[in-house]
Amino acid sequence: MCGIAGIFHFETPKPVDPVRVERMCDALVHRGPDGAGVWTAPGVGLGHRRLSIIDLEGSPQPMHSADGRAVIVFNGEIYNFEELRRELSAMGAQFNTRGDTEVILAAWQKWGVKCLDRLHGMFAFALYDLDTRELFLARDRLGVKPLFTARLSDGSVAFASEMKGLLAHPLLRREADPLAVEDYLAWGYVPDHRSFLKGVEKLPAGHYRLLRHGVPPLPPVQWWDISFAERRTGSSADLSAELLHHLRAGVTSRMIADVPLGAFLSGGVDSSSVVALMAEASREPVRTCSIGFDVAALDETAYAQQVAQLFGTDHRSRRVDPDDFGAIDRIAGIFDEPFADASALPTLRVCELARENVTVALSGDGADEAFAGYRRHIFHAREEQARAVLPGFLRGPVFGALGSAWPKADWAPRPLRAKSTLLSLAASGEEGYARGLSVIPPELRQTLFSDAFLKVRGDYRAEDPLIRMMRDAPARSGLDRAQYADLKFWLPGDILTKVDRTSMAVGLEAREPLLDHRLIEFAAQLPHRERIRGGQGKWLLKHTMERHLPREILYRQKQGFVTPLAQWLRGPLAGEARAIGSSAALARTGWFDTKRLSTLAEEHISGRSDHARLLWQLLMLDRAVDKLGLSA
Repeated sequence: MCGIAGIFHFETPKPVDPVRVERMCDALVHRGPDGAGVWTAPGVGLGHRRLSIIDLEGSPQPMHSADGRAVIVFNGEIYNFEELRRELSAMGAQFNTRGDTEVILAAWQKWGVKCLDRLHGMFAFALYDLDTRELFLARDRLGVKPLFTARLSDGSVAFASEMKGLLAHPLLRREADPLAVEDYLAWGYVPDHRSFLKGVEKLPAGHYRLLRHGVPPLPPVQWWDISFAERRTGSSADLSAELLHHLRAGVTSRMIADVPLGAFLSGGVDSSSVVALMAEASREPVRTCSIGFDVAALDETAYAQQVAQLFGTDHRSRRVDPDDFGAIDRIAGIFDEPFADASALPTLRVCELARENVTVALSGDGADEAFAGYRRHIFHAREEQARAVLPGFLRGPVFGALGSAWPKADWAPRPLRAKSTLLSLAASGEEGYARGLSVIPPELRQTLFSDAFLKVRGDYRAEDPLIRMMRDAPARSGLDRAQYADLKFWLPGDILTKVDRTSMAVGLEAREPLLDHRLIEFAAQLPHRERIRGGQGKWLLKHTMERHLPREILYRQKQGFVTPLAQWLRGPLAGEARAIGSSAALARTGWFDTKRLSTLAEEHISGRSDHARLLWQLLMLDRAVDKLGLSA
């Protein structure tokens, strides 16, 4: 795993200062502490920071092709590189290294942009072809690895694995995009279709860009998408056997490394499944790690220990103080953009623990999105059944009126918290799912912003792109569309961003075997009954793993990393919550009604209301604005 950065001039192939590229790479040293390199030619410069995983001594970057006609900087892993090497060698390709980077170069020279279809793995790379004088930027299918780009005032495009690489370039403007503020308040992160800074873009997952000297920059081209338009046939037993094949392939392909390798183990279905299949494929005990909390309701280490004993893993666990809020400033620095998924804190801690013993760790991320494992999938499927029975002209007025009148009761038992469900049923399936997925609903956001900001924001609403994505999805049902949105919107924007930044912050490579694209494509074709059955999500996955894992692991209530935000913001962080309304950083932006923010903070601190998620988002936004030095 690595960090990459570079500069490309469109109009005139001006010389690129290698020191400038080197400084961009130095900002990414945490992603690649084992080595560095810079290459420049007229109009182009490529830089690299290396974390050595495969061919430890023999694959320095930037790397030239065997014939010297192409140069690449690459962040990621190609899991089928040995198979591709054999195929390309048979066609006459020459190789000087044992790693996967040189295979990408040879694949480009043989197949051009079609080489992407043959690459199995996680990657973001920049490849410059000296013959055609074009720069090829590409990102993996599901967006495991990030790539930021920015158009600069001197006519160049800069790119980097993280925004901090771009921030090291003196020509990057530090001006916030107001629509990104709206997006962030809705989702708790800035989704991939936008960046927090104007002029900065994220190359979308499953896309590439070809940049040529003398040609205006072309938009990204989608080279892969996930389709829910087809359905598999066959018995559950047959589908289970096929699923197990894909699971094994995903896990074993990601166990290739020339450095110590292990796994995160929470004791949940997904990480336990990965560890079970790793143990099956390994002659040595699998190295696993987990973290726990002193608060029993938040602690899952007993389940992780049970799985570790079952498979004889070399297991390490560590308890984390639930008041571990001291890393807030560090988290803000790790993400650059505002990022309010509070599970980033415990994720960082488990990455730190893993890095003490291994350089690569396998995770269980992706199964919930692929197999309908979130409670919201079950709720949405039920709501879609209701929408199918009740016509829209009846649902809108009736449920809309009930939802508006129903009190917001976060403190009440779940059956009495019907406001969101009623408002969701009043809308279309896409609108309802967008409302359920958002952290701060549009009517509350409207009350937070200043009049000046509302004029700038105009008619745009953060939910609009998600709703369009769902309506245009290659899908057959509401559940399909919800999962499509999760895989294309939520997964790269939140989950994979969180894991990439926290793991790379400590020089750890995280791999996601349950995001093998062949497994994802298989899961997208499963009938509904194989995804949700008897009120259980991920039904086929759980059924398949019954031969490997005990039922108390497979069928216990889902629990993720939990951070006690409400308690923090009423206790040790109460002062921080009160300061949000008068914060120098947020106040100078002019985005918010600061009196309204102060009122919400006091309501939360007193216990009259629970505004923990909103206050946490504002706190992390304040930190990001301060670190970026923004004024508006």
